Amino acid sequence: MHSNVPTWDELLGSARESAVHLEMRDSYAVDYEKGPFADWRAGFRHDPHDRDSWWRPWLDLISQTVSRGVRVRRARIVSEPVSEYTRFLYDGTFTNVAAGEEIRWLPRRQASALALPGNDFWLIDGRLVRWNHFTGDGGSAGGEISEDPVAAKLCAQAFEAVWERAIPHESYEIR
Repeated sequence: MHSNVPTWDELLGSARESAVHLEMRDSYAVDYEKGPFADWRAGFRHDPHDRDSWWRPWLDLISQTVSRGVRVRRARIVSEPVSEYTRFLYDGTFTNVAAGEEIRWLPRRQASALALPGNDFWLIDGRLVRWNHFTGDGGSAGGEISEDPVAAKLCAQAFEAVWERAIPHESYEIR
């Protein structure tokens, strides 16, 4: 990871109004998800009534960010029928929603006419982009920070175009 990339606490802690995240891959093989994904494949499911068992410290960070008045939105572009990994994400998304994230899903076929950046990203307050780079097999290749206003504008427009077409989590049925 590049040395100029802030921690997630620093990144979301710097947000004053908005933090949006666009995910465009059908699977991720990042180290911190290998265990939870394997557990899910073995039958583990989060208990909606046992919040203390959910993914920490991420959900705490989201909850703290939202409690400061920051709107946190995540959009996922997914192929259908969905991958096993997307099913895993879907099954756990209720925890993100409970922490205060707004999440929508866009079937990839409905994204064909959209201009999208080449990488997943977080956009903070419409000005700071954190690019998420991945290897071909889905492993993390590190992050990168950009304050380029042209890149930020592209990300903002792409995210809003996806958000407008996407289906809210509570209405999306995986196929």
